[in-house]
Amino acid sequence: MALVPYDESALPALSRLHESAAEFRFAGRRLRLAQDWGRLGVAAVVWDAAVVLCMYLELGEVELQGKKAIELGAGTGLVGIVATLLGARVTLTDREPALDFLRANVRANLPAELRGAAEVSELAWGEALHRYAAGGYDLVLGADIVYLEETFPALLATLEHLSSEGGVVLLACRLRYERDRAFLAALGRRFAVEQVHYHARGDVRVYRAVKRRAEPAGRDL
Repeated sequence: MALVPYDESALPALSRLHESAAEFRFAGRRLRLAQDWGRLGVAAVVWDAAVVLCMYLELGEVELQGKKAIELGAGTGLVGIVATLLGARVTLTDREPALDFLRANVRANLPAELRGAAEVSELAWGEALHRYAAGGYDLVLGADIVYLEETFPALLATLEHLSSEGGVVLLACRLRYERDRAFLAALGRRFAVEQVHYHARGDVRVYRAVKRRAEPAGRDL
């Protein structure tokens, strides 16, 4: 699938984070995402990493049709919405205060025939993971969720719980600090991690992490 042409204004400047909506074109549709910085802060604006991850999804490097996917820290829902439009069955997750806002964006941007393929659900990383099937997802998506060091252990535990063996995690992020690289190194102890895309202007990298198959238990002699 061809990458939708973007001029440089496709990535939101900081001033645009305070606008009430952000508009994009993905999967042949014009999307209008409500934003609400004043009420919900970082959870309710479209960040560069989300746009770049959607651009990467449109390249067709990852199979989406019929796949079971989950988005962590979905925020405005842009990534999950685009993944749904491209054929995945997606659970969009965030913390409880952001869910009504997220649901409204999903309803507003998916055609009626696809709304059953997208579900909004509460997920605080590392908490109540039994509500989600262990290894139950072919694809885990996250845009700009690697930034708070205190959340890294819970995020790693959540990625490991959700991903099927051989399943794919796609993370779009800026590497702002050395601790972000340390997170990727920790992820690499359980997943095979590689950088698959780089957007120079936004300084956004997309990483693909594939969960390694568990080593078979040794047999007693």
